[in-house]
Amino acid sequence: MQLGVFAKTFVRDSLEENLDAVRLYGFECTQYNFVCAGLPTLPDKIDAGLCERIRIAHAERGLTMVGISGTFNIIHPDRQLLETNLKRLGTLARACHWLETPLITLCTGTRDRENMWRAHPENDSPMAWCEMLASMRRIVKIAEASNVLLGIEPEVNNVIDSASKARRLLDQLNSPVVKIVMDPANLFHAGQLGRMHEVIDDAFAHLGSDIAVAHAKDLSHDGGAGYHPAGKGVLDYDYFLKLLRKHEFKGALITHGLSESQVPESARFLRGKLDRTTEINR
Repeated sequence: MQLGVFAKTFVRDSLEENLDAVRLYGFECTQYNFVCAGLPTLPDKIDAGLCERIRIAHAERGLTMVGISGTFNIIHPDRQLLETNLKRLGTLARACHWLETPLITLCTGTRDRENMWRAHPENDSPMAWCEMLASMRRIVKIAEASNVLLGIEPEVNNVIDSASKARRLLDQLNSPVVKIVMDPANLFHAGQLGRMHEVIDDAFAHLGSDIAVAHAKDLSHDGGAGYHPAGKGVLDYDYFLKLLRKHEFKGALITHGLSESQVPESARFLRGKLDRTTEINR
């Protein structure tokens, strides 16, 4: 299992310096974001030469780009903005060939107009589900046309706020390009933290065979997404990693939700956990 990081964790003046920092801290791979190259996450246009520069910069440092962010609110009520972002996503999907990355990561949206990571009481409504599903069907066509995978992340503040809903979405879409980003810190609704192993077990039971990438951050309370660096909360990482191994996950574990000053300690924590689970499973 590779250990990686959101590249945008490191703010630098050039994309090469950004990736120098990724390598300096001992990471093996990135989940990339075009903000690291001076563009928006979803650019209107993407130059092939810039993609080649990003790809070469990764290769020269021995880094793999396991995925790139394509995140936007896929049920935003501003229909013009939604259409613009779907067009931009198509541009990003076509660029993945030049970048040599197999995966675009997404969220499943919220009714909140201002913050796509903030919950809204209408997220659980049938209308929100229908709009999310309609957007996802269009997104799947975009991904299939460019031969790229989609990573959907269950998250308590979005429409897909549980493993069971993620399973329902996968079954309704019925496309091999749709995969899962597994981040257990995002799965705990209010009152569920005391049943940590049960919630994580349920996530793997529903989704364990469809994980494209795993995320590593932490949480201190339930009812919202985790916002702590890995190792600074209450998540049982030994249990999480044990289940990843049990389901024969061999992809990347990507840390995020931390400042650069928090990287060294969190990276040591995760590396120690990965080494420990490797020893246990030998």
